[in-house]
Amino acid sequence: MPLDLPRFYRAANPSRPLEVTKLEDRRYYINFASVRGGDIVSELGRTITRLSPDEPTTQLFTGHIGCGKSTELFRLKGGLEQQNFHVVYFESDRDLEMADVDVSDILLMIAHQVAKSMESVGIRLRPTYLEKLFQGVLEMLRSPMEIKEVSFSVGIAAITARAKESPEMRSQLRQYLEPRTKSIIDAINKEILGEAISQLKAKGKRGLVVIADNLDRIDAVRRADGRSQPEYLFVDRGEQLKRLDCHLVYTIPLSLVFSDDLPRMSNRFGTAPKLLAMVPVTTRTGEFSPRGRSLLQKMVMARAFPTLKESDRWQQIGEVFDSADTLMRLVAISGGHMRNLMRLLYGCLQKIDPPITQDILESVIRDERDALLGLISAYEWQLLFNAIGESGEEGNEAYNPLLRSLFLYEYRDDEGRWFGLNPVLAETKRYRLWQASRFKSASPEAE
Repeated sequence: MPLDLPRFYRAANPSRPLEVTKLEDRRYYINFASVRGGDIVSELGRTITRLSPDEPTTQLFTGHIGCGKSTELFRLKGGLEQQNFHVVYFESDRDLEMADVDVSDILLMIAHQVAKSMESVGIRLRPTYLEKLFQGVLEMLRSPMEIKEVSFSVGIAAITARAKESPEMRSQLRQYLEPRTKSIIDAINKEILGEAISQLKAKGKRGLVVIADNLDRIDAVRRADGRSQPEYLFVDRGEQLKRLDCHLVYTIPLSLVFSDDLPRMSNRFGTAPKLLAMVPVTTRTGEFSPRGRSLLQKMVMARAFPTLKESDRWQQIGEVFDSADTLMRLVAISGGHMRNLMRLLYGCLQKIDPPITQDILESVIRDERDALLGLISAYEWQLLFNAIGESGEEGNEAYNPLLRSLFLYEYRDDEGRWFGLNPVLAETKRYRLWQASRFKSASPEAE
């Protein structure tokens, strides 16, 4: 079967998560739960549908940026919709300036997205308190718009879009809204969420679920009080984010899982974050992880031949790669990071039409290696060696920049958490010298 190149190029695009609610994307999907320590999406869904279908829940979801969280959240959305929930999914970075976020920004974003979603199913909300509030905002900003002349979602979208582009306007908006945070939350609960849920149930729906994706991309900038932005939002102000009366799923930065504030945050929300671990290509002791590698290879071949049966896809490997070894090398060098796997594949496709050769793949790996090498300081190298060596202390906050920069990967197995070096960095001379020195010091001749 010949390879459909235009479709394969689109499927290999690393910037597009799979929307598994759509038939074509569902054909590309591979379930990695068996090598990730469990099916996190099923746990999130079960909390909503079985444990607390009629009571608000707030759940936190995290993992490396690019590890497949959005794809899994689309799967959660589809599963909940099959069980007759109305799901509002949105990408937070479309509404927010991620380097400068406050609680009021997140609250307004949720109000906007829910109101817009309700309008899409014929439910028009008229939140009187919030309309008056934002009319006051417009007067403060000297804007000619009248909220009453447009739908609430359109009016609030116009305000937040302008605020995203203007630091001065964001500051003015927060000064106006911050003292009114409690009243805003109460109004959102009564005039938007409460009314939406009531009308949805009248239409036969079981309830409302809000999924705020991409909040894990909030920058870890330090505030004037010394707190990082994620700590301020999800630890110091977490109680307010939890007070919305619907089912909520927030994505949060992975750094918070390794923070000393993790117990406080878990207490604030009444739940520990669910972590989507990386797909292991090796074990913690360095041996091959055959199950992880096999699933990643299936993922690549599914992107190439989604309409074929799994067994038939392997018969077509020569259409995509010059040998099975090239595919195995691609999978291994990705470290089990979904987006990096797609990015390396896409880099090869930018250089040559399939079948992709080993030489082309190696040139893409070298480019990636050299780009990463220029970003790592001597101090960060030492942290990396500590993390993957016997002296590493798991959970050390110092590792957060390494995880955020994708120099270090976090995995889970039956023994718990462990760290692995980005395999591209294992291709560097610096790493090989360190590895050789460890081997030398551990050998009997060194004693």
